[in-house]
Amino acid sequence: MLLIPGTRLGSYEILAHIGAGGMGEVYRAKDVRLGREVAVKVLPADVASDAARLARFEAEARAVASLNHPNIVTLFSVEDADGVRFLTMELVAGESLERHVAPGGLPLDRVLELGIALADALAAAHVKGVVHRDLKPQNVMLTEDGLVKVLDFGLAKLDTSGSDEDSADTPTRTALSVAGQVVGTLPYMAPEQLRGEAVDSRTDLFSLGVLLYELATGQRPFEGKTAGVISSAILRDAPTSLTGLRADLPPALARIVSRCLEKDPADRYQSAADLRAELKNVGQASGGPAYSGPAHSEDAVMVPP
Repeated sequence: MLLIPGTRLGSYEILAHIGAGGMGEVYRAKDVRLGREVAVKVLPADVASDAARLARFEAEARAVASLNHPNIVTLFSVEDADGVRFLTMELVAGESLERHVAPGGLPLDRVLELGIALADALAAAHVKGVVHRDLKPQNVMLTEDGLVKVLDFGLAKLDTSGSDEDSADTPTRTALSVAGQVVGTLPYMAPEQLRGEAVDSRTDLFSLGVLLYELATGQRPFEGKTAGVISSAILRDAPTSLTGLRADLPPALARIVSRCLEKDPADRYQSAADLRAELKNVGQASGGPAYSGPAHSEDAVMVPP
């Protein structure tokens, strides 16, 4: 059941329904204590009564709370009002990246700028042991100031591989999915996700490769009329090279994207930081403006007009 405008949820007045996230309905709301607008993600009652899904919701909160980066949505609080569990988060004013995908692709410098910002966000998450698992244009917002924001860690997984177990900054490891469970959004899923196998940070790099391909060409690398056809393409097919679709793109970018889309995680980039460095090198070699990363803001709260 959706909350209607005017409903009070603890100290928050619901203003409008925004949409559905990976683990619940999302609303625009006003924090009456602080006089600011926030995004509220409410866990549905049927999910709240499921111990496993409730654990995922609470693990999302811990995962996102451990991240502090200008390209990642800020989590403010985890609350419970009259038995309703919800998160309050930064309200991002802007548009979904989906609306910026252009027929024929975006200019090279724009593709690189967006790609570097996304790789930077993933690098920050992966250092904390957080794997997003659902990176796609609908989960990326561009603010009114042009800042990239990665949203919805509702399918996030805490990854123990390659992390420092003794670090005070490392979040508690929690099993967010059971073996064989398939989660994500099909056209952006890595082969290991489709097979229900273990995922790690390299899974996100496959999804970023799909996103880069789409930004550069205006089409996805793996397409089909049915889920079965798309799944088969992801598991077995090599997509047309970027330069085969756009001769104006540098071969170096085509090689980067192809490596992201390797079927075997061992053949992909092994870190988002390495991928980010490669994208920066392409920008420097192409003579475009240098892009060093996102600008930090003193005030992370994005309030729509």
